[in-house]
Amino acid sequence: MHGRPRKVPKPEDEAASAAKAQKLRALQTQFFSYHHNKIYTKEAVELSAKLLEINPESYTAWNYRKLAVEHYLNQPESNPDSVKSIIDDELRVVESALRQNFKSYGAWHHRKWVLSKGHASIDHELRLVNKFQKADSRNFHAWNYRRFVAELMNRSEQDELKYTEDMINTNFSNYSAWHNRSVLLSNLLEKKAEGFLSKENVLPEEYEFIHQAIFTDPDDQSGWFYHLWLLDQTVKTDSPLLVSSWPSHGSDILLMVDRCHNVSAFSPFTTLHSDSGSFPIVLYFNQSVEGVSSFTVTVESGFNKSEDLVWKPLSVSNSQAAQVWVAHLKFSTSELHSSVEIRVGHSKGITSTRGFQYSYPSVFSFKVNVQPIERDSSQGSVAENILWREENFKVYGTQSEESIPIVSFDQLSLRNGPEPTASNWRAEALAKEIECFRELLSLMDCKIGKLTLARLLMAYDAMSFSCANKLVHSEVLELYSDLMKLDPSHYQYYKDEHSLVLLQQVTSCRESLLKHCFQYMDSISSTICNPICLRLNNLSLSRMGAFEKLLWVQILDLGHNELQSIEGLEAMQLLSCLSLRNNKLRSFTALDPLRKLKSLRVLDISYNQIGEHSIDTTRYLCSSPLSHSVGSEWNKDETVIGDVTLINYWEAFFIFKELNLKQLDIMGNEIADEKFKLILVKLMPTLKQLDGELLG
Repeated sequence: MHGRPRKVPKPEDEAASAAKAQKLRALQTQFFSYHHNKIYTKEAVELSAKLLEINPESYTAWNYRKLAVEHYLNQPESNPDSVKSIIDDELRVVESALRQNFKSYGAWHHRKWVLSKGHASIDHELRLVNKFQKADSRNFHAWNYRRFVAELMNRSEQDELKYTEDMINTNFSNYSAWHNRSVLLSNLLEKKAEGFLSKENVLPEEYEFIHQAIFTDPDDQSGWFYHLWLLDQTVKTDSPLLVSSWPSHGSDILLMVDRCHNVSAFSPFTTLHSDSGSFPIVLYFNQSVEGVSSFTVTVESGFNKSEDLVWKPLSVSNSQAAQVWVAHLKFSTSELHSSVEIRVGHSKGITSTRGFQYSYPSVFSFKVNVQPIERDSSQGSVAENILWREENFKVYGTQSEESIPIVSFDQLSLRNGPEPTASNWRAEALAKEIECFRELLSLMDCKIGKLTLARLLMAYDAMSFSCANKLVHSEVLELYSDLMKLDPSHYQYYKDEHSLVLLQQVTSCRESLLKHCFQYMDSISSTICNPICLRLNNLSLSRMGAFEKLLWVQILDLGHNELQSIEGLEAMQLLSCLSLRNNKLRSFTALDPLRKLKSLRVLDISYNQIGEHSIDTTRYLCSSPLSHSVGSEWNKDETVIGDVTLINYWEAFFIFKELNLKQLDIMGNEIADEKFKLILVKLMPTLKQLDGELLG
């Protein structure tokens, strides 16, 4: 165990083990007889003590002793002296068992139970746990018990914090001490104890303390874990923040009730086709929140003078807390122009999942223009028919500079309202850490040092609200590329992080994003009113992110990447056309976020790995609708469509039954046979084109 080589047992050792086993079996036989017959005599209780001395992991024996203690404590003739004698005997039995195995779960739990009875002195307990911690300073059982005893003794958390410092100075490689220190500091900061009123006063000193451990032995991971905790404490805010929205503040939205003829005065980034009589309003927070409602979010416009909006969380797990919330604002063709003002958090009620209130009320506004146009029946909407061919996409940035809506475009990556300014100490602390770890890496090639530097750079970048100094992304991408080579056992993690940073780089400013913006144009469509297609294809992406900057996207090309999941895509409520062609999607449950995209009309999932794996082990343990949130609304009456049973296609059933697709491409997947295509046609009566063929 833990790298210790096994020794070949000697004959005399085997004989001793056999004798011990025979003795143990005899004790167990007699013990179970006492236990089943509820015999709690002195002889029976002593026998259980002998059994525990040999095998401290006998949970049944510990439970038996609990029953015996309760039996004696409830006797009419019991008195304080007899109670003390019973409790002291239990503590001695536990201590004896711990000397045999001081990592015994049952023994430590039983000792807690005895002390909780309230008849024992706890003065001896701290000395006992100190003794065990000297034997093994990293024994997490002893550290857990120490926290329990310290609470019973009303020992100050400051004293315990000093104890962790002493233990760490004795041995830097003490995971349990570092963990206990993080627990104590969290409590002290939350209580705002004296000397711990703010992170600004505490964390810089902690960084200096952890440097001693890291620079003394960079290969020891215990200090690095504590440093990661410090980084998290530095960058995270307790109160939730609104980081993005659609429509964005100051934008000018054009709602096309039908196909348009000439809307050159409006940006294709803010032109939206809507045949439902409403458009979505999306709020994107920096963490999951609950309590978003018409009471906590007010919407004032000429469209909803007497109607409250219904806000819904965009959560694939059906939770009432979500990072993204959406409501649909109805409009009328009789009201062609309206200003909309949205106030978030002016009434209390929005809270994070950790219980912190949304404490930064914000206001944003935008204009809406409705243009009702009669449909030309000879032409279909671009959202109903699209060919993902290179020749059909024209680079948007090649147009004249004057036609690019610079102001409107920059507002798409907004930080709405008066966001609180990042504290100087946070930026200064991160800058010092970056300098520190660059120095470390100049002296040695350290994998975890590179990973920490990458995290620090991205955290520092997140605090910079300008588009300047985006060279940080290139440096971080290079760090993750190096890590993929240096540490292949964690390749996928580094690959995912590399993908997230690459997306942050692409969306960091107008110039970089425009390189991926195209307008769709085929023989029957006009480029004047067609929305922008964001093409993130052929980027080797294994994970999606930066959704807060992509809420405006209506056509998205993610083809020819390495995606196994599209988690988070549900935030993109305007999405009408999506290509996931040539990725690594393994099952239909990976497409779960699509169920939240009510505007989706065109989907290409061809040439993935759907159907190659009978069980999607990344999402659930068994192929059953009862084991995943997708199947929570399973109806046994829906298991047959026509003469085709759905028992082998339940994942597809739950995904596609909620979509109103008009075009679907699914060829190149193991599951895409004629039988399955028949199911799709019956599941989606709106479908007009399947794998490039028109449906009759």
